[in-house]
Amino acid sequence: MAAGAVVADIGSDAVLRVLAMTEKLAANFDLNSLLTEVLETGMHLLDAEMGALWLYQQDTHELVSLLPAMEVPLRAAMGVGLCGICAAERRIINVLDALADPRFRGSIDRAVGFTTRSMLNVPLIGRDGALIGVLQFLDEQLAGYDRKSETLAAVLAAQCSVALQHAHLSDRMQQSEQLHREVEVAREIQRGTLPTNMPQVPGYEAHGHFVPATYAGGDLFDLVVLDGKLFVLLGDATGHGFGPALSATQMQAMLRVAFRCGADLEQAYMHVNNQLAEDLPADRFITAFMGLLDPLTHELRFHSAGQGPILHYRAARHLAEWHQPTTFPVGILEIDQVDAAKSLGLEPGDIIGLISDGLYEYANPAGELFGEDRVAAILERSQDLPMSELCAVLLEEAQRFGDGAPQADDITLVLLKRQGG
Repeated sequence: MAAGAVVADIGSDAVLRVLAMTEKLAANFDLNSLLTEVLETGMHLLDAEMGALWLYQQDTHELVSLLPAMEVPLRAAMGVGLCGICAAERRIINVLDALADPRFRGSIDRAVGFTTRSMLNVPLIGRDGALIGVLQFLDEQLAGYDRKSETLAAVLAAQCSVALQHAHLSDRMQQSEQLHREVEVAREIQRGTLPTNMPQVPGYEAHGHFVPATYAGGDLFDLVVLDGKLFVLLGDATGHGFGPALSATQMQAMLRVAFRCGADLEQAYMHVNNQLAEDLPADRFITAFMGLLDPLTHELRFHSAGQGPILHYRAARHLAEWHQPTTFPVGILEIDQVDAAKSLGLEPGDIIGLISDGLYEYANPAGELFGEDRVAAILERSQDLPMSELCAVLLEEAQRFGDGAPQADDITLVLLKRQGG
């Protein structure tokens, strides 16, 4: 129906009342108050004794009463009763005598002590065509609703639909803003667990860097001097996001506490593993390299719990050696003993590279992986760079190789070099 025809059909007074509703929709207006006013306006213009508003619940595929307000809202199945049929068929249902209509269920009558005779049911349809609910106008008299009433009710239903969709959008925006704030807090907490200043170890240079694939990642690293030795940790919890990030951070905290309580490398690994085996879900675990470097003996003792490969670049021979994990990932099952730690001796110029699989498995659009050989080649030609610059080169080369492909997994690098040579 053309706009001019609508005005002529429902009258100027009704149009002004509807326009007032539209103005309020653009303002910061309480939704429940606005919907109540829309309903009361409709009752006034249609000379109805009562009005009702039902909202469609997509998850349960039913209608739930919003107005009149009730301590326990009413529910109506789709396709059942005049309200449910109006929603299911998305059409106006105008009934002169509800009591004589076999489709009538009378749930509102029983709830509020009303006796419905004339009833007008109008579907609420959103701009995207989605069902929002049903607007009803009720009378205890056999007054009936004419074509003008149907037109006006349809206009009011459109106002309700706009208000409800506007409110839904506002809620989603508020939830998004709240989630963004929470994400930022979580990211700052995770960043706070990572070393900000690299430790100073005589005769050595160490550097670590973390690049999450999402806002928070399941990788982490730690570099800290404990009792004259450098504690080196790289962890990778299954998945990425807040859950794995919390698991990885939990492991880091427990290891630091264990060492500060006097545990050796074997005891720390065993106790942390057993605690995480108890705490983590059955489908979760953490791959982790944990080691202690003695700068006096130049020996790195370590356990590599599913974390590999471990890169040992031997400067004197210009050779990259790869070492596989020494045991299964942390948190899979409890253990009552652990094998002795493995050890690597560092000669002048040697580099230990602990690199998570996010770098090795960085894929280009053709599906080819960055791989170990490219990492080894970069170390060969860039070994004399400071470790922070070498780290940046590795990341830049991986991104260049990716040729615009998104980063699919967290990337963490820990580089440790014995100076001299």
